Amino acid sequence: MTLPTRTIGPFTVSAVGLGCMNLSHAYGVPPSEEDGVRLLNHALDAGVTLLDTAALYGGGNNERLLGKAVMHRRAAFTLSSKCVLDLYDGKRGLDGRPEAIAKTLDQALARLGTEHIDLYYMHRLDKDVPVEESVGALVRAKEAGKIGAIGLSEMSAATIRRAHGVHPIAAVQAEYSPCVRNPEIAVLETCRELGIGFVAFSPVARGMLAAAITSDDYVEGDIRLGMPRFVAPNLAHNLTLAARFNAVAQEAGVTPAQLAMGWVLSRAPHIVPIPGTRSIAHLDENLATATMTFAPETLAAVDAIFTPGAVAGARYAPAMQAQIDTELLPEEVD
Repeated sequence: MTLPTRTIGPFTVSAVGLGCMNLSHAYGVPPSEEDGVRLLNHALDAGVTLLDTAALYGGGNNERLLGKAVMHRRAAFTLSSKCVLDLYDGKRGLDGRPEAIAKTLDQALARLGTEHIDLYYMHRLDKDVPVEESVGALVRAKEAGKIGAIGLSEMSAATIRRAHGVHPIAAVQAEYSPCVRNPEIAVLETCRELGIGFVAFSPVARGMLAAAITSDDYVEGDIRLGMPRFVAPNLAHNLTLAARFNAVAQEAGVTPAQLAMGWVLSRAPHIVPIPGTRSIAHLDENLATATMTFAPETLAAVDAIFTPGAVAGARYAPAMQAQIDTELLPEEVD
């Protein structure tokens, strides 16, 4: 099966990719390895040609899962992973020093069971290390044949320009959905201007726009427990926005997740969303969006719900926000 394609740097990929994080990380107890292997192979069978992982996810277990599940089909997809944000001595942290990047990359290649990662991102900006030095390490990795292209994740337009001045950046990844609009401040336009692909993670807002959240009774270990907009007192307000969004989706004859994905895809031709899921049925639902068209009035109705400042609560708790370089919206600035 084939899906419509979009371009990210030197790569032509399916218009909808797959974020692999939640097969090993972030939302409580992960699925079994058997179920993860099955979903990854189903994604490839269904036409997905972009798989996204990171050293952080599951402390390396997500890369190991991909190594076991799909490396025998290596020619069928573009592989992306990430460095800098990782577990160091068992604790989440940032290390953008060239030697740390080189070490993380070698460990990733071993876990993945491959000699080459197509697209390798700096997962976050280590503000203690000039971005030029970190990018320099990735340039050397590219020259050594270990990676094919360089990406950045959750970085500002100014940082993107500095990095791009060292070496062309192929892709920038950031959270983007109808209710997370930070990339619209400057990053989307910077990517368009510089010819950089934009990869949108959490396009269904961590389940908020997929009719998947009704309360903050998350399982232990779910990262949403530490995200202000996903817990009381903010969640009740945000669920009223989600209910209005769900009604728009119903009127349009699509699922809420499809409306969120369709909205993201409609924003610009250089955007590729990478929703994550543990469900093959939800995966197929997401992929169907790649061939859908949405009426302008439907997309306008979405924008009318998520006006500036409409969503209550910060995107991240202060400790996590400190690791984010992406521009803040006016309502997020103290």
